[in-house]
Amino acid sequence: MAVLLPYLASNKNLPVLFEKIGSAKIPDAFNHEFLQTTIGLKGSNDRSMISLLRYMGFIDQSNVPTPAYRLLKGEKEARRIAWGEGVIRAYRPVFDADEDVYKHAPEKVKGLIAQVAGTDDDATARIASTFLALVKLGEFSAKALTEEEAHEEDEEATEEEPPKNNKPKGLRTEFQYVIQVQLPSNGTEETYLNIFNAIRKTFV
Repeated sequence: MAVLLPYLASNKNLPVLFEKIGSAKIPDAFNHEFLQTTIGLKGSNDRSMISLLRYMGFIDQSNVPTPAYRLLKGEKEARRIAWGEGVIRAYRPVFDADEDVYKHAPEKVKGLIAQVAGTDDDATARIASTFLALVKLGEFSAKALTEEEAHEEDEEATEEEPPKNNKPKGLRTEFQYVIQVQLPSNGTEETYLNIFNAIRKTFV
């Protein structure tokens, strides 16, 4: 079954879009006014970038920036990784067909797109051109730590950290006395009281 894949009439301003998103404020809505006034892209061909950002998961159906959009505001390498993830979201069926499609030459990319989308030569060329322009701005080789690797790193960090609750708090000495008293079986009450009084005076 054919799928819809995004493309732009012109890709020349994609680098401008990428850089401007990184430096501009996060809008309440990424609409035509924001694209023209804040991003500075006023051409009629640039309007389809809003739809492209929607495909990439950076804005929702109401053009409101998603959490993924905020990732485009970080350091350059982090932004490239986030952009690459957006490309994968937009062209998921193509990546499902070949996970390394971003590495391939244009002709092979066109073949994969035609296979997945069932498009004619003209539409295939347009989609491939946009895809390849997007790929140049993204990073696809960086991989997040697996849960197992992250767990191992946490364990190593824990082993390296000094114990928090085992710091010496000074020498504490405690003594316990165990006193055994042999009482005479034929002693009087006065005898017993004298013995206990003598013990109390000695140790208390």
